[in-house]
Amino acid sequence: MRTILVIDDERPTLRMFELFLGAYGYTVLTAASGEDGLAVFAEQRPPIVLTDIKMPGMDGLAVLRAIKEDSPETEVVVITGHGDVDLALTALGLRATDFIDKPIRREALEAALARANARLEHAAAGANGDAIAVEHDGDVAVIAIAGSLTAASEPYLTRAVRQADEARKLLFAFSPDASINGAGLDLVAQAAEDSQGGGRPVALCGLSDNFAMVLDRLGITGRAPRFAGRREALAYLSSR
Repeated sequence: MRTILVIDDERPTLRMFELFLGAYGYTVLTAASGEDGLAVFAEQRPPIVLTDIKMPGMDGLAVLRAIKEDSPETEVVVITGHGDVDLALTALGLRATDFIDKPIRREALEAALARANARLEHAAAGANGDAIAVEHDGDVAVIAIAGSLTAASEPYLTRAVRQADEARKLLFAFSPDASINGAGLDLVAQAAEDSQGGGRPVALCGLSDNFAMVLDRLGITGRAPRFAGRREALAYLSSR
């Protein structure tokens, strides 16, 4: 099981993480400030970091920025206040790979960790370019996206959209472990807008609920409706 670093200025929260993650077999490192967290990260290099956003001194956004500059491949999951989409958007713009709300629900934490582990395994398999593929289902071009959709994905997404040019309808189908940061959101928003501007219906499916909340906030789902599964999305497109 992997090592996780948890950064939070609230000692009871750190203790909760130690007990919970330890019970799941993770090696748990903790730090009670952003400064201490970066020192632990520099020494131990854990593949996954959970950091609270709001902390005195160095806050979670500064921690996120420093870790991503040093180690872009590290999975950094930020902890925001409940419903604080603006902070989540800021964190995604700084290349956070996921976020969860406080108060932390066990189901949300387990899901975020499952996605982080899947993305690490995906990256270890060297599947960067293969993480975006085009399939066809009737008159629908399905752009299947796994792993993390980031600025580095732009050439692969551009190529996929070009391969889907002939299709009458377009579906962005994200895998259950997929994440999408600020640059990735811009890529999807632009591709959806271009397709819709050309009179081609577009839909999305598969992203987790927290990312769906961000898509709603940015108005992307207003142009490209989002569905839980591929079957529902294809049913919608077949009616268009």
